[in-house]
Amino acid sequence: MASQQLDLLDPVSRFCDEALPANSIFTFLHEHRETLFPDGLFIDLFAAVGRRSVPPSVVATVMVLQRLEGLSDREAVDRFTFDARWRYAAGVGGWDGAGRVGFAHTVLVDMRERLRRSDRPDRIFQVALDAARAAGLLGRRRVLDSTPLYDAVATMDTITLIRSAIRGLLAATDGDLAERLRAVLSGGDDYSSTGKPVIDWDDRGARDALVDSRARDGYALLAVLDGLTDLPEPVGQAMRLLATVLGQDLEAGEGGTLRIARKVAPDRVISTVDPEARHGHKTNHRGFDGYKGHIAVDPDVEVITATAVTAGNAGDVEPVAGLIADLTDTTTATADDTAVYGDAAYGAGEVLQQLDTAGIDIKTKVQPPVAPTGKFTKDRFEVNLRDATVTCPNGLTVAIRPVKGHARHAGKADFGTACATCPLRGQCTDSKTGRSITIGHHEACLTAARTRQQHPAWQADYRATRPKVERKIAHLMRRRHGGRRARMRGRHRVAADFTLLAAAVNLARLATLGLTHTLHGWTLNPA
Repeated sequence: MASQQLDLLDPVSRFCDEALPANSIFTFLHEHRETLFPDGLFIDLFAAVGRRSVPPSVVATVMVLQRLEGLSDREAVDRFTFDARWRYAAGVGGWDGAGRVGFAHTVLVDMRERLRRSDRPDRIFQVALDAARAAGLLGRRRVLDSTPLYDAVATMDTITLIRSAIRGLLAATDGDLAERLRAVLSGGDDYSSTGKPVIDWDDRGARDALVDSRARDGYALLAVLDGLTDLPEPVGQAMRLLATVLGQDLEAGEGGTLRIARKVAPDRVISTVDPEARHGHKTNHRGFDGYKGHIAVDPDVEVITATAVTAGNAGDVEPVAGLIADLTDTTTATADDTAVYGDAAYGAGEVLQQLDTAGIDIKTKVQPPVAPTGKFTKDRFEVNLRDATVTCPNGLTVAIRPVKGHARHAGKADFGTACATCPLRGQCTDSKTGRSITIGHHEACLTAARTRQQHPAWQADYRATRPKVERKIAHLMRRRHGGRRARMRGRHRVAADFTLLAAAVNLARLATLGLTHTLHGWTLNPA
């Protein structure tokens, strides 16, 4: 393990003791590294016989500092080797003693992979969170938000996707199966090159012929594999990827020619190198390729309490249950001050219902009803769920008829022909069939939330609390490498790296707050 009793004359220790502020992350890790990252924390990752050449506490410290500073593995090892602050934090001292000088960057790669495959892949994040909880810092309020994480690969066009998927399938096979697959290729392409075929790309006919020939090669390969059992897993994965790529972008044109479809598949694969990355939209006018990082923050101490990563096209509602699991845990009583804050992306009916059922104060915004310009919005109608009726602004009441099997709508009220003679028709609808009001599955929760958020006290609390999560996201994204742009490929690896980043930011925050460990456990430094 790293030295607990460094030489008092060690120049690095003496210099850093005097030069670094008490609330520095380097000082915090130097003083509490063995409490945070004892070797026993990682004992399940390594074989019982023998020992690792680099102590896990040193590797964990380097991983934390690496994520804070947005460094590559080689840069992190270089910083550990030559930066006195890093050596001080890792407890290895100066260069003229028995302390470790450096190590190979692959040690970091190996440690991440061991953690990812373990039963507790987020243990470094949990260590920081447990320390904050033990010190009594965490309350019962959470603020939710998400941010784009750009993928670490180039987005591919249709031709490149098809060729890459075919090349991947051919590379995954060998022996007789590889020969059978290559025998059915008729497009004149051996798929050995990653570059696009050389054609006149301004010639539409040449482009269409290229798409058709490569697509037919792809379908021919799938036909050979159709019905075969006991295929190796790499071959099966490559086959499924090729089928997905061919199915999402192509359609039959005149004469049965396969061409690029004039549409965008709802869950389109954008790269065969990272098949889980997706097109996403933060706003209607701002798109990105990759993933979404989601966090929950305690607004009182600005500590991240949970993280999640989804595909870029996933909605913000999807990971909410996991982000607030500590609040909805049935083994603990819900306190009166338990609340969840979020912008309108979290104001969906299912989220409101979940919060209401758990007895959590709902501080998520709900979008106001919308209607064509100048027309009456839904809130101008009186919806009586108890009597299952809707009354329009002109005083006409109609019954709500049930709608079965719809994902969003539970009922509908049709005013029909009554709208034809209504004096308010011009302000209400231009439809020939009259105005209709749809009733959602969570209509009561949505209505109550819209009423609640009009109260001045609710608005003041929201304005004072909600922006704190945006500041925390700014801390996470301040480095482009490993912050805004993912360093890994695949959702699970990106999620693990994002959680490690959150752990590093949390540890830096705890250092700023003055957290310290005594004989009685974690506590805030009274000084």
